[in-house]
Amino acid sequence: MRLQFSHFVAGLVFPFAGMALPTNDAEDVPYHLRGKRSFVERNGVKRTIFEHEATGAKLDFVANSGICETTPGVKQYSGYVSVGTNQNIWFWFFEARHNPDTAPLATWFNGGPGCSSMIGLFRPFETGFSYGTGPVTSTLTAAPYVWALLQAFFANFPQYQNRDFGLFTESYGGHYGPAFASYFQSQNAAIKSGTVKGQNVNLVALGINNGLFDAAISYKSYIDFSYNNTYKQLISLPQHTLLMDNYMGYCLPPLQKCLDLIGGDPACSEAQDMCRSSVQVTIINAANFNPYDVRAPYSDPYPPTTYINYLSAPEVMTAIGAKSTYSECSNTAATKFYKTGDSARSFLGVMSEVVQSGITVLIWAGDADWICNWVSNLESAEAITYDQSAAFKSKAETSYTVNGKAMGTFKTAGNLSWLRVFDAGHEVPYYQPEVAFQAFVQTMQKKPISST
Repeated sequence: MRLQFSHFVAGLVFPFAGMALPTNDAEDVPYHLRGKRSFVERNGVKRTIFEHEATGAKLDFVANSGICETTPGVKQYSGYVSVGTNQNIWFWFFEARHNPDTAPLATWFNGGPGCSSMIGLFRPFETGFSYGTGPVTSTLTAAPYVWALLQAFFANFPQYQNRDFGLFTESYGGHYGPAFASYFQSQNAAIKSGTVKGQNVNLVALGINNGLFDAAISYKSYIDFSYNNTYKQLISLPQHTLLMDNYMGYCLPPLQKCLDLIGGDPACSEAQDMCRSSVQVTIINAANFNPYDVRAPYSDPYPPTTYINYLSAPEVMTAIGAKSTYSECSNTAATKFYKTGDSARSFLGVMSEVVQSGITVLIWAGDADWICNWVSNLESAEAITYDQSAAFKSKAETSYTVNGKAMGTFKTAGNLSWLRVFDAGHEVPYYQPEVAFQAFVQTMQKKPISST
């Protein structure tokens, strides 16, 4: 399940590569771009090693493996960014298929927390082909590492430095997206003021697909969506009443303590556990459905995961430079986030600041997804505060078409767009690639989305 970002933009897939250049450690090269480059051969495959002086990060990658991207003349790079002792993050980069010398740059992060962005490619630490142990225990502690990875990337591939940059993500990306975007912007401001040395990240767009933004909104939406959605009623009216009592009595009070910063990590962790047991697990146990696509039974692995077998083939791993066995999602990484109660925290405040900064923002959701359903995504979008808040909230949704075919409903106001995608589960690009591509391109062009 590959979203074809690389048709018109260079695509950078995290757990993140461009063109081998001479060692850029000369005195006339700015400090934040300096590094040493060397070349090695392992298992018959040539690799490039780049050690970034400013961050201490090291790139170790293979050029043009012939795997996945097979278009003649289109470059790709895959390998690792090491950001500390035994901290090795997998990346895979695809150059644009059209106008590669001027095309913007985009990244894709899957959620979890702790799930590989290879899910997005084919359909953080310790996930995918990444390996090692890392200190990341929350969304906020992850942001500086992502920024450092980009700094090393731009130092090795300076031809991409000043391109427009888009950040796209899904699911737990409702946390990642606003937090990473906000951190990039704060670092840009620090670079401009001279307090930080680094490369400006020219962030122009943020897109979040079926995101988890705010736990209080999400847990209530589980109940409402389960009772009333366009596909399948999952609970009865008495069950809805009982679950709302659970939500109000057991879930919302501890959540409020977390949101009010009372009790710190333990309070947020408790809220997370109480809400999961009293609402989320209760619904899943009551009905046989796939949380990522309510049209399918719980046991149905859809979208299919056959790509995992492909990525596990020794010849594929050798060709792309992978050093560890592929893991779609990591319990180890997820547990670190759960222990800090990270999922219970709301990122709507940060999201509001990002929208207020003026970059183009798209929130979109497949309407068959339950785990990060469109009801919670729309309510979250309407809770964002910016100069067009009132207009956005009051605006009616209209039909979103692709080449004249109705594919969803949408609304826009200023630099914020909302899109509900029909007949799509959690991973919209898999179910409705034409819709995903059109909305993606429009957002990267720094425009509100619109019908065609």
